[in-house]
Amino acid sequence: MKTTGIATRIRRIARLTLHIVGALALGAFVFPFVDSARHAWHVKRWSARFIRILALRIEVTGTLPRRGGPPAMIVANHVTWLDIFALNAAHPVRFVANSEIRRWPLLGWIAHIARSLFIDQHRRHHVADINRQVEAGLRAGDTFAVFPEGGVNDGETLRAFHASLLQPALACDALLHPVAIRYVRADGSRCREVAYDGDKTMLDVLRVILTQPVIHARLEFLPPIACSGRTRRDLAAEAQALIARAVISSLDAHTSRTRHH
Repeated sequence: MKTTGIATRIRRIARLTLHIVGALALGAFVFPFVDSARHAWHVKRWSARFIRILALRIEVTGTLPRRGGPPAMIVANHVTWLDIFALNAAHPVRFVANSEIRRWPLLGWIAHIARSLFIDQHRRHHVADINRQVEAGLRAGDTFAVFPEGGVNDGETLRAFHASLLQPALACDALLHPVAIRYVRADGSRCREVAYDGDKTMLDVLRVILTQPVIHARLEFLPPIACSGRTRRDLAAEAQALIARAVISSLDAHTSRTRHH
């Protein structure tokens, strides 16, 4: 498997460092003084450049939430910490995430200034408190994104979706937008290096990503689901089934092409 040279990795690290410094400047001198729409524009622009520095190519298919349309919540499978930036590069969102992410070096702070909300699983009723904030944000026109699996997976399988995070979408009759996230190489094979599963740290994943000449991040926006008249469990089960089908079908398609060659 072809990997990048030392010079390329050093160049990427230097550019990444400067880009993160840029995020510090945004957080201090721009974000406190702009409205929600301008904030979202900066988040999308910063995330897109972050992804490009790491030699990721975003490939988006399907219909994205429409700004100014019905309240929208994105639900996606969770492969790696790159998911946050890949989704924001495609469509700026506010994330609902585990409080552990807030403690990540630098990237946790970046998620914070991007107006993410963090759930502390050790605090009783905290999910309900966060859900009230999400509902208010949805009604105000923000798009939220959640990873209902409650953790990362290996990119080939999905855990059961937790329905509690979907309550705000149900409360304001939002459209639920399932998104299947996949990371592949140029030949279509799955890029296992990006997976943030097992005992890997964030830096472990970053070091390996830097060795990859290019990674394709495929975001498939599946048909949206209307929440009106549904239950949280029904919504979670339908979204999980749609995403699982998309992930599995892509793996099967690559396996079929490989066999024929």
